[in-house]
This record gives sequence, structure tokens and C-alpha cells, in this order.
Amino acid sequence: MPASRSRTSNWRRSLDQIHERGGCLEITLSRYLGGDDANMGALADGDGGTRDIVWRVRILQLSEKEIVLEQPMVLGKTIDIDAGSELACIICVGQNRWMFRSEMTGTTAVKLGGPQPVTGLRVRMPEKVERCQRREFYRVKSVGVRLPEVACYPMQDPGTAVAAEAASRQEFIRRLDTRVAGVIGPDPDDASLPEVGPPFVAKMMNVGGGGIGLVVDPEDHAILESVRFMWLRIDLQPDLPAPLCVCARTRHTHIDSTQAVYAGLSFEFGGRAEHKEFVIDQICKYVAQVQRDQLSRQRQA
Repeated sequence: MPASRSRTSNWRRSLDQIHERGGCLEITLSRYLGGDDANMGALADGDGGTRDIVWRVRILQLSEKEIVLEQPMVLGKTIDIDAGSELACIICVGQNRWMFRSEMTGTTAVKLGGPQPVTGLRVRMPEKVERCQRREFYRVKSVGVRLPEVACYPMQDPGTAVAAEAASRQEFIRRLDTRVAGVIGPDPDDASLPEVGPPFVAKMMNVGGGGIGLVVDPEDHAILESVRFMWLRIDLQPDLPAPLCVCARTRHTHIDSTQAVYAGLSFEFGGRAEHKEFVIDQICKYVAQVQRDQLSRQRQA
């Protein structure tokens, strides 16, 4: 039996091994859960324009009926997930991925050896999982995830990030006010860039406690290796009115057998608490909006 089919059949064993090694699952509050081929085509074509943030979270406990996961975080801030929220979950083993849909049923206290227990998310154990294809590694028949696009600008002078952060916040607020007021029209030319070189576009694979993971085209790998700092514009529109802009440092990259490039970057604020809190606040608002959308859909079902 091929290894991929064996792992699909014995996915629970793989989950146990990930837990024993202190590994992680990837989870997201996906707007797409289930449907027919036409809906999956709409997802691929970008209809609706929504994007899904994926978090890497550690498996804290396993039982026959549930998986207990650590709470997702961004920049040290815990992200609240409401009981009843629909989740898309991804099991990663090397370059292979399996997905399943589930539900967050509540929270529980987990003792990990420290003085205080930590809060874990109780997630319903699936009955089966589906293997993702390499070319569509976040899509299966019953679950789909649309990764956000990130415009990556190599920074020529990281010192210019301070003014760019302030300008990006002003632009964000202006677009928010315009959207609330109902004014429709083309966006003006963006003037909120620091001193940067030509950009390339990547996909945001996941968010961690202090940074993000990107998947990058092979031809852009050399730029990541040659420049220490990048200016990132993370597109979470239409849930957020403008891209979230942040300075980041490349920490590591690796290339898999398909020549896909994965990069881990840490956010860099240089002690500028105002912009850090702004980014945290907007991601929390994004999560709250997704959960409101889910609740509305559940009521209509």
C-alpha cells in the first residue's frame, strides 16, 4: 500500500505520533465548509473575496472523542474562539496534508507541568480525514481554505518603517471611515511605503505567536535570502478595509521536493507598542467578524 494511502487509512496513528512529539495542527475559522463542485470552483476563483487565517497550535491532549489544542495567539495575545465555531483542521506530515472539518465545543484546563493550568480548546474528533493534493494543498472535497496574499517589499532602510507604520494606520482608518460612510470609488495611490525595492507576492501559510509563515515562488527565494527585513502588506479584505502593514525579519527558509519555498518571518516593531497593538486589534476584529458570519450562516441553515 502506498505510504500516502496508508497514512490516510491510519490517520489517527499519525495524530497520536504528532501529539507524542509535541507537534501541532493547523486550524482556521473557514468560511467554506462543505458543498458541491460549483462552490469549490467559486472558492478557487476568489468569489466573495474572503481570506482565511491559519494558526499552528500545539496538540495538548487526545481522547477517543476530542482533540484539545492550545489557544491560537498573535504577538502574545490569545485569540478567543467561541464554542460552536466551525473549524477547518489540517494535519501536516512532511510535505503531505490531510484536512477535516470539526467544531470547537468549549474549553478545558490542562496541566502541563507549570504552576498554573493552561486553557485548551476542545475540538470534536473527526470520523475521517481527506488527503490534500500537492497542487491544491488546502482544498479537499469537504473543506476549503483560501490563504491570504502578502505583498513582500525588500526594505532598503528599516529606519523608515516608523513613518510608514503611522501612514498605514491613517490609510486604514480612512478606508474604514469611507466604507462606513458608503462612499464608493477607486482607492488613491498608496503612499504608506517605507524605502523599499520592487515587491513580490506570497501566500500566508500560517500565523504564530510572533510572526508568520509564507509560501514563496522559487524565483523570489533569493530575495528573502539576501535582505534581512521585509515590509509586508497582508491582505484580509474585505473583512478588513485595507492591508495590514508590518515590518518583518526573515528567520529561516527551506525548499521541498516540489521546489516550493517556505519562509518563517518574525514581526519587528522595535519597541513601537502603538503599531503592535494596532495589528493585534485588527486581527482580533477579523476573527470576531468571521465568527459573526458563521453564526449568521448557522441561523439561516
